[in-house]
Amino acid sequence: MKNQDSDKGGMSVREAGRKGGQIRKQQLGPEGYSAIGRKGGQARREELGSEGYSALGTKGGQRVRDLIAKGRQSEGD
Repeated sequence: MKNQDSDKGGMSVREAGRKGGQIRKQQLGPEGYSAIGRKGGQARREELGSEGYSALGTKGGQRVRDLIAKGRQSEGD
């Protein structure tokens, strides 16, 4: 990807995003990221309700079982 600001001495979008992400990581720390994840999980649970949240977990579990079975089949080949 070409840096459009190379003649101006600016940074690329990728560099700016990385720099911003590193600063945010220092600001929040592990506890901050945990709090964000917890808040998102609670919002999702409220959105789906108990039945929907349960169905989501079952769907995820089924996907894992399918992947494990597929891996075992490929080992047997």
